[in-house]
Amino acid sequence: MGPPRAVVITGQTGTGKSALALALAARLGGEVVNADSMALYRGFDIGTAKPTPEDMGLVPHHLFDVLEPSDHFDAKAYLTLARPIVASVWERGKVPLVTGGTGLYLRSLTKGLFPGPGRDEAFRRGLRDLEGKGADLHGLLRQRDPVAAARINPADRVRVERALEVLHLTGSSITALQESHALKERPFATLSLVVTLPKEELEARIRERVRRMFELGLVAEVEGLLAKGHDPSLKPFQAIGYKETLAHLRGELGLDELRERVVANTKRLAKVQRTWLRGQLPEGVPIAPDPEEAIPLIGRFLQRGDGA
Repeated sequence: MGPPRAVVITGQTGTGKSALALALAARLGGEVVNADSMALYRGFDIGTAKPTPEDMGLVPHHLFDVLEPSDHFDAKAYLTLARPIVASVWERGKVPLVTGGTGLYLRSLTKGLFPGPGRDEAFRRGLRDLEGKGADLHGLLRQRDPVAAARINPADRVRVERALEVLHLTGSSITALQESHALKERPFATLSLVVTLPKEELEARIRERVRRMFELGLVAEVEGLLAKGHDPSLKPFQAIGYKETLAHLRGELGLDELRERVVANTKRLAKVQRTWLRGQLPEGVPIAPDPEEAIPLIGRFLQRGDGA
């Protein structure tokens, strides 16, 4: 059958990636492989806009609900799990549709990871002490590595700390090291489709998506997770929708303010994702969230076999 091929469906949050992937999988005989870091966790369903059980029953879905909230997981672990799944889907004569907006996972899956330095726990503790005293770690990163800062969400403490740690350990920015590595691994050919919407339409969809999340019971979902004994400091609770809801449950935000805060932070995330896509996925083909537009592109890619 030749080397494995995969279709990557990405784009800003709220553009309809999951719905498009589901429609394409049904039409093309495909299987969906998750590339959204928060959808990996069990119990975090509404705030991540995870596909419903009914949707997952229509076509095979992989790498959803595979982690407990307390599990440590990173891009290297994702790479280890996802690459064999993509290869297996292809070997069974199906089309792997890698779907999600976590840029680091997409890059690691399709281009590899650069061999970065180890960890410096003392340095990390120092960063957390600074943060506890009110320091803006993302602002510090912005001064020293503006390119990395532009693509790392300020709320993503793990990646902010890692970028600063790399600077500390090597004297070089994580961006420079990644560029020197050149991300040359190509385990399979890929076609990257970037689902794109006009700004006004995207913002309207984000607002409707947030409204729907609260209608479906996001607050109750978070209350249920806490009732099971999950520590609110765990990584998945830092995702947009969950961290704001925690603040609401602590009495820091009213319900209306909570909704508006989630909308604002989701818009901010979409802007960060747009920057990442422009800088890190220049080969991505912009498309509307319409299977009729995507199917001919995928058909030509599968016939041709080289990566886009």
